[in-house]
Amino acid sequence: MREIVHLQIGQCGNQIGGKFWEVISDEHGIDNAGNYRGESDLQLERINVYFNEAHSHKYVPRAVLVDLEPGTMDSLRSSSIGPLFRPDSFIHGNSGAGNNWAKGHYTEGAELIESVMDVVRTESENCDCLQGFQLVHSLGGGTGSGMGTLLINKPSPKVSDTVVEPYNAILSIHQLIENTDETFCIDNEALYDICFPVCDIPPRGLKLASTFIGNNTAIQEIFKRIAEQFSAMYRRKAFLHWYTGEGMDEMEFTEAECNTHDLIAEYQQYQDATADMEDDFEEDEETEVVKVTETVQNVHL
Repeated sequence: MREIVHLQIGQCGNQIGGKFWEVISDEHGIDNAGNYRGESDLQLERINVYFNEAHSHKYVPRAVLVDLEPGTMDSLRSSSIGPLFRPDSFIHGNSGAGNNWAKGHYTEGAELIESVMDVVRTESENCDCLQGFQLVHSLGGGTGSGMGTLLINKPSPKVSDTVVEPYNAILSIHQLIENTDETFCIDNEALYDICFPVCDIPPRGLKLASTFIGNNTAIQEIFKRIAEQFSAMYRRKAFLHWYTGEGMDEMEFTEAECNTHDLIAEYQQYQDATADMEDDFEEDEETEVVKVTETVQNVHL
């Protein structure tokens, strides 16, 4: 079986990750103590993708839970799924990142990263056939964006109210472009709109289920919106001292902005190419109509 090591970082990452483990445990018939209570052998067929089998036939999530402040970890420990995790899976600092990408990436996060890597390394070494890593984190905060992208770089309400979200998001996108093969971007407002009308429908008990993943050029609108906000703030050097004070160089901001504009231009290029193909197709149809009309006229004559 090909295993996956799951990591959840920051407040947002741990909240979403907590719900992920609730759902996947329920699907595999695992109770909150790690015991199998399912009704079908199919539930155990691929359970080793996300779970390790411990003593007494208990199943433990192959997970690493990280935050730069203890509050989120305490909430998870005291939640209904808290007993499901091993105690050494929880790793946290004490000061937090204060919604600052630089703190998560360079200072506070850098101090904690080796402890995280030790646990990730242990989980990886215990795998028979490691498939990959699954990382859940935000782009607009401090810990999820800063430390989340640091971790990626190490081995190789509806919308956010964080005032420096454009900085954090663009700096994270810059690192994701450089260090990941695939990135799934879900806009906060879109996620909010999806959850409220859909999430009250239980997935269990359905006869059919499907998953669709698409890469649409419309995603560039999100990047454009964030890039415009980033540029407006960066031109005025607004809040820049928060980041340079943590040891960042202004050149990183410039490189991140350029990288994001290149990404937008690439999506626009694909969109224009599709439009050109549609125009060519319409021209071909018009040509065929003209030819058919001329043929009919010649036959009539």
